[in-house]
Amino acid sequence: MKRSTWISMAGDRRARKDTNYTNLPEFVSIRVIRVFSLFAVILLSNHCPAQPFLDNLQDNLKLQTKDGFIRSDLTVLLDLEGYYVDQRPPGLLYEDESFINYRASFFIDAHIGPHFYSLIQARVDRGFDPGSQDLDARLDEYLLRWTPTDDSRLNIQFGKFATAVGGWVQRHDSWQNPLITAPLPYENPTIVSYDDVPTSPADFLYRRSYPDDKDSWIPVIWGPVYATGGSIFGSIGKMDYAFEVKNAAISSHPDAWDVDQNYWRYPTFSARIGFRPSPAWNHGLSFSDGAYMTHDAAAQLPAGKNIGDYRQLTLDYDVSYAFRKWELWAELFLNRFQVPNVGDADLGAYYIEAKYKITAGLYAAARWNQEIFGTVHDGSGGWEAWDHDMFRADAALGYRFTRHLQTKLQYSFGHRNGSLQQGEQLVAAQVTAKF
Repeated sequence: MKRSTWISMAGDRRARKDTNYTNLPEFVSIRVIRVFSLFAVILLSNHCPAQPFLDNLQDNLKLQTKDGFIRSDLTVLLDLEGYYVDQRPPGLLYEDESFINYRASFFIDAHIGPHFYSLIQARVDRGFDPGSQDLDARLDEYLLRWTPTDDSRLNIQFGKFATAVGGWVQRHDSWQNPLITAPLPYENPTIVSYDDVPTSPADFLYRRSYPDDKDSWIPVIWGPVYATGGSIFGSIGKMDYAFEVKNAAISSHPDAWDVDQNYWRYPTFSARIGFRPSPAWNHGLSFSDGAYMTHDAAAQLPAGKNIGDYRQLTLDYDVSYAFRKWELWAELFLNRFQVPNVGDADLGAYYIEAKYKITAGLYAAARWNQEIFGTVHDGSGGWEAWDHDMFRADAALGYRFTRHLQTKLQYSFGHRNGSLQQGEQLVAAQVTAKF
């Protein structure tokens, strides 16, 4: 594809995105933000009557039959976030300037006897990633799980749910994540595209000189990856295992996760094996293999090729450790994208994260992230790094006022090995209410 053509297509995507936004009433977003703000201010007082009210509300958001055979719980998370960026927003933040983001998440857990479980997660927000839309309502997760035995050795699950790959996914929601943003491998778009095939290595490498096209480029793993499929998982002694088949790769855009997407012609296979030698330690090794492009790219592929010929291969090691007031996490990704007309685009990514509990409610957290890119043939006899190496340092303070309310403040500094930067500095604040 010619450079000018690629630039035009990127502009068209942005235009389509902007057009979609204007179809939604802006005053709805403003009113939702005001309601969230008022709710957070009310909750900030421990002596406010809202506290016992929410205690009662949480305890009573449960239904069950007299014999307890059917049980259902509703959990609600309300998030209000503010982001300040000094230039183009980093990661999967979509607004071009500082902005406010809101999110309401509803979790319905249901148990039918000792062997069946279901979960529904519904969300109302500004898109799956902050600022990607003005107003959106959808089902992020729905699943049915069968546990044939009376212990956790075997579970069989179908639906739309988070991937088993990695360690951060298990603590990704706003109540559990010590910081506000995700680790770099989960949110930093590379120049690999799911719908735009480069015509040559030079065409591919030219993308490095442009800001992230977040409607087309993909990270190593897109957040929790709520793709659709089935899994078998369980625990045997100190070992955990999970095997899953999904309709989309772990790097895929949220639009590809629904059951009617990708036609199931090229499924993704993923697995994780975990080992817990003691209560303090948890180790995991994950693998994923899937076609990362969608059918929008099929007509652009070389003759005789299909999207199943170009894979994303990922190997991940995760570890966590807890000791007294400390919690530590780390992950290492080794990833390969097989890019048409280019070859193998390899990268390594990792993060190291720590949380220290200062008082009963106050904690500090920090994370060091880095991505290092391999080389590809540049088409003229040489080799070049196919994207810009990057590091990012995140630091946050968090305070949990009650079992219903917490707040966080985060500062991040990131830098790419290139002249084009993508949001070097970020300041973010978040208030979360849970009941």
